[in-house]
Amino acid sequence: MAKFATEDLRNVGVVGHGDTGKTTLVSACLFTAGAVSRLARVEDGHTTTDFDEEEIARQISIAAATAHCDWKRKQITFLDTPGYAVFRAEAKGALRVADGTIVAVDAVSGPEVMTEKVWEYLRDYEVPAILVINRLDRENSSFERAVESCVDSFGREVVALQLPIGEAHDFIGVIDLLEMKAYTYQRDGDGKGTAGEVPAELQEAAQAAREALVEMVAESNEDLMEAFFEEGDLTYEQLVGGIRDAVHKMQLFPVLSMSSLHNIGTDRVLDACTDLLPSPADRPQLVGHQDDVPQWTMADSSAPFAAFVFKTMADPFAGHINLMKVFGGTVQADMHVENARTGSDERLSNLSLLQGKNLEPLEEAVAGQICAVTKLKDTGTSDTLRAKGSDLIIEPAVFPQAAISFAVTPQSKGDEEKIGAAIARLLEEDPTLKVERDPSTHELLLSGLGQLHVEVTLAKMKHRFGVSATLKPPTVPYRETIRIRAEAEGRHKKQSGGRGQFGVAKIAVEPLPRGTGFEFEDKIFGGSISQSYRPAVRKGVEEMAARGVLAGFPLVDFKVSLLDGKEHSVDSSDIAFKIAGSLAFKEAVPLAKPILLEPIMKVEINVPDDSMGDVMGDLNSRRGRVQGMDPRKGRQVIHAEVPLAEILSYAIDLNSITGGRATYTMEFARYEEVPPNIAQKVIEDARQAREA
Repeated sequence: MAKFATEDLRNVGVVGHGDTGKTTLVSACLFTAGAVSRLARVEDGHTTTDFDEEEIARQISIAAATAHCDWKRKQITFLDTPGYAVFRAEAKGALRVADGTIVAVDAVSGPEVMTEKVWEYLRDYEVPAILVINRLDRENSSFERAVESCVDSFGREVVALQLPIGEAHDFIGVIDLLEMKAYTYQRDGDGKGTAGEVPAELQEAAQAAREALVEMVAESNEDLMEAFFEEGDLTYEQLVGGIRDAVHKMQLFPVLSMSSLHNIGTDRVLDACTDLLPSPADRPQLVGHQDDVPQWTMADSSAPFAAFVFKTMADPFAGHINLMKVFGGTVQADMHVENARTGSDERLSNLSLLQGKNLEPLEEAVAGQICAVTKLKDTGTSDTLRAKGSDLIIEPAVFPQAAISFAVTPQSKGDEEKIGAAIARLLEEDPTLKVERDPSTHELLLSGLGQLHVEVTLAKMKHRFGVSATLKPPTVPYRETIRIRAEAEGRHKKQSGGRGQFGVAKIAVEPLPRGTGFEFEDKIFGGSISQSYRPAVRKGVEEMAARGVLAGFPLVDFKVSLLDGKEHSVDSSDIAFKIAGSLAFKEAVPLAKPILLEPIMKVEINVPDDSMGDVMGDLNSRRGRVQGMDPRKGRQVIHAEVPLAEILSYAIDLNSITGGRATYTMEFARYEEVPPNIAQKVIEDARQAREA
């Protein structure tokens, strides 16, 4: 395998909304560059970067994948990312290590929700970008309309570098506005265009578009502006150099034309990757932030070793595969390094390049290169690997938090332990998944960014580890408590030949402030109950409180005082007083006006301005209480409190209301009393469930 210097590398994230042809675009580039032998399409199920069984079955990208090719003596590593919002963390993680970006935009739909979201990510990480108007072979496609939409969404720095030749089924090539040449292509061919003259009917449009391009390039540089004023134009060399510099500084976002499905315009996209997007040597690497100020370092193979693990894959056969970008130094096989998080020693054996799912052995990796390492002992996503003695820690991407939870139950008895082990493996490769055991309901809860995200996780679990499970909405962890003080006596007497059972306990129950928990006080003076039996009364109370009295939910925030009782010299025992305590509690609580409590969640919703009214109305319908709003650019952050029972499916509903443009986070705030009409329904449902 050829070796490349840092300046000859191009790490290119391929991002955009779902169904914009990103994976097919990568496949077309690999085929045109000769890295693969066939032009594969997503619907065929044989693309290099969609290799997971779920990706093939659903015909969508689920995880970021890498593939590489050589073009113009440069190595381009593509990071193909999913375009659906529930998998957006994969795109964010890839952009953390990309040095340039291809933003795929559908020629019919224009920029959509995820296009806007990934644009925020690449702005956050300052990753230069080119836009590719893809799928120009479709009916109702319009390059002009798509470019106008991109300008509206991303600013006037978006400017056409090409114009398409033909529309829809007649799309056959592109006009290069730098060279003022036309490149035509054979449909489903090798992706390499034949140069010719600009068609006469497009001369005027091409000239106008070129003038707009020249003006934008001149604006980005004072020397070019001066040359433009003097000559009225820029030379080819000035244009190319000016565009490259402006792209690197994110002052210009060139737009290209393409049909990845029919391999039209592919060579021009590859040219743009090598000629316009930066190498790791051209662009400082973002190490982290100090006092909100970005800290950068240059990719330098002579520097001490440092690498950042941006993705972990859990393969049932190969084990862990860690994808990392080298920030400094050179990696060689069997090199020993330090994990900054754990302080442990790691041996970098089995160094490889990933071509989709295939590992290609690599002798060494230079600064700026993306490579794979297998069989690391204690390294996962977001870890920094560094030379021993170094204090460098590379800041990871901040991933969105899980937004929706489901209870996971095994389909077969005895599979619960297998489920836990399988989910643990999947958590290693997806930092946005969360799993926990609810201490109240004892359900195993799996949380993700959306229902599709959780469903795909279960499908992976079945395919990879042979464990099947089902999903259901989680049980809301209601609580019960009391309002007033009440007293009651519990008497347990049983005689059935031989030694009997006898115990009497008189208790008082009273409410405590919310969040206090449970208190037990022994108020017996004298010996009506022996000291040794009194803990049994408490145990009986605690066991009964755990089962509740209204709807089977634990009773909280109350105090029990042991007031009096009776015992028998022969028949009394711990078990007798435990039962007496539970009976007294069971009698006292209904007298103390028990009520149902529900968890209230603190919710923060980031929503576009034009969806504010709909979101606020929906919150009101969910018994939500808005606490305040913070304006952002074109958006609002709503702070509200909402009962958990009302937002179990909020991720799905919020996506529907806002077209997927809003996000939210939530955390537990406190418990509050359930309104009587709702409480009655919860109690009735619980009664029916017990009877069933």
